[in-house]
Amino acid sequence: MSHRLILAGASLLALAGCTTTAVPAGPTSVVVTQVAPPAPSAEEQAKAAHDELFALFSKSDDENLRRNPLNALFRGDLRYADRLGDNISDAYYAAEKAAAEQDLAGLAAIDRSRLTPTDQIAYDVFKFTTEDTLRGYQDDLLPLTRVRPMNHFFGIHTFYPTFASGQGAAPFRNLEDYENNLKRHKDYVTYLDRAIVRWREGMASGVVDTKLTVRNMIEQLDNQLKQKPAENSFLGPVRKFPDSFSAADRARLTAAYRASVDQELRPALTRVRDFLRSEYLPAARDGVGLMYLKGGPALYSYLVKSTTTLDMTPDEIHQLGLSEVARIRAGMDEVRREVGFKGDLPAFFNHLRTDPRFKMKSREALTQGYYDIGKKVDAELPRFFSITPKARLEIRPYETFREKFEAGGSYQNGTPDGARAGVFYFNAYDLPSRTTPGMTTLYLHEGAPGHHFQISLAQENEALPAFMRFGGNTAYVEGWALYAETLGYDMGFFKAPYQRFGTLSDEMLRAMRLVVDTGIHSKGWTRERAIDYMLSNSDMGRTDATAEVERYIAIPSQALAYKIGALTIQRLRTKAQTELGPRFDMRVFHDQVLNTGALPLSVLERKIEGWIAATRAA
Repeated sequence: MSHRLILAGASLLALAGCTTTAVPAGPTSVVVTQVAPPAPSAEEQAKAAHDELFALFSKSDDENLRRNPLNALFRGDLRYADRLGDNISDAYYAAEKAAAEQDLAGLAAIDRSRLTPTDQIAYDVFKFTTEDTLRGYQDDLLPLTRVRPMNHFFGIHTFYPTFASGQGAAPFRNLEDYENNLKRHKDYVTYLDRAIVRWREGMASGVVDTKLTVRNMIEQLDNQLKQKPAENSFLGPVRKFPDSFSAADRARLTAAYRASVDQELRPALTRVRDFLRSEYLPAARDGVGLMYLKGGPALYSYLVKSTTTLDMTPDEIHQLGLSEVARIRAGMDEVRREVGFKGDLPAFFNHLRTDPRFKMKSREALTQGYYDIGKKVDAELPRFFSITPKARLEIRPYETFREKFEAGGSYQNGTPDGARAGVFYFNAYDLPSRTTPGMTTLYLHEGAPGHHFQISLAQENEALPAFMRFGGNTAYVEGWALYAETLGYDMGFFKAPYQRFGTLSDEMLRAMRLVVDTGIHSKGWTRERAIDYMLSNSDMGRTDATAEVERYIAIPSQALAYKIGALTIQRLRTKAQTELGPRFDMRVFHDQVLNTGALPLSVLERKIEGWIAATRAA
């Protein structure tokens, strides 16, 4: 700090950024003027705001991992690997709510206007996500969700056996990994017993799940309890030890794992199965939609906004779905005419369901078919992406114990360092009901460049805060994957009419979801009506249509995200192509969509519009 001395009697200059203090100095007074340092530059202010913002992100993420140890383990962070977590107790819910309130208070203290455009995106995503999380913990919604802790599509009883099998995300590389798994087994038993308590709480309050969902859970638990030791998922790790393990350690761990299965896990699973069958099923509700649940309409409205990230009503989404179904149906009819099929469209659907040339003869043949598709897609990717994931992509069928109730395919992410590959799972259950024209589309969606690219590129981008690397929202994540299916046109995979019909069929599935999900939960559609609607507007087999409808019943609104997200990305691409003309680069557009993780759709739209404007001005 510099100082200036000005004698009394001299004229005092008005100095911006200075403070003046009169100091007695004998018979006269000396005025000491302190000159403040120059104001921080815009760059310095942005850096200070950035540091404050990212400190908040880091603290929030670290505390979240402590409360949710599985999130850490999926990233390859083993600090809490001996815990499964407690995400079902009152203490857990209170801690999550308090954390969200604290994070929002910290965010409000940061001046958004001083942030760079990229940091403003991070600010907006964090605000949206945290506000959405906090809304779910409010007193009008939490009592509707905490008393339904599991269902046949989204439940720890189907997740954990694979996770702990040696084939899931949990590592089994050393003795500590094996010991940690045994400790997590005890947390799993605790969770199952607390789930029974929650279900009983719902029975008392009149908030119960559907009979359909409960029957499916009972069947799933029966299937697990029937497993013989040679196929038991929980014994998977002791059927394949690392070579470094001594004979004594192998014998000790084998005995410990068998004791855990016989004395802890099987009894706990039996308790849940018996409770569901004898107590909960008689109390469960008949109506499958949320409109039949006490408080259900308000819950569905919240879920719709949370899933889509947009302010759309169930009726608006229903009407959008009907419009999309009509458009895609017309495209299907064009294929019917192109191949010279003489019957009408419903007859063509049945032709595709039943003709042997559209079937795979074995699980092995189906697996090889996906391997072949993967190689063809890999050859095309450099034309569309300048950056590709480090993580490998593996292709596997679902395990037989869970395949009946799974979707046609899914994706399990790998680790950020690429040590654990991402996995594309496909369903080989009831092969006669599955057809081949949609295989390429399914791979593009679940594998590359769909979920595998989007999720892997985000978590491998260390410049992003952790919540953007590892978090996300369904509309963006599933919207990108559905958009990735459409790249099959650009890659030349859908020139053949039956292949084109296959991708139209998958697009139809996502359009029908808009109609059926809202029909079930806001318009009173029955399970049977929903299945019939899907069969009459597509070539789906009854097994797939039934599994889809029962999925929508179990996890309301999730299925709405696909089409709404994809339509948004497609619209933004069309806008960029129109406004940029020859300056449009597909690879740059895809990088802009992917390089900041999964964004709420409104945030993504602002980002792409800003990129278009900057590109035009350059």
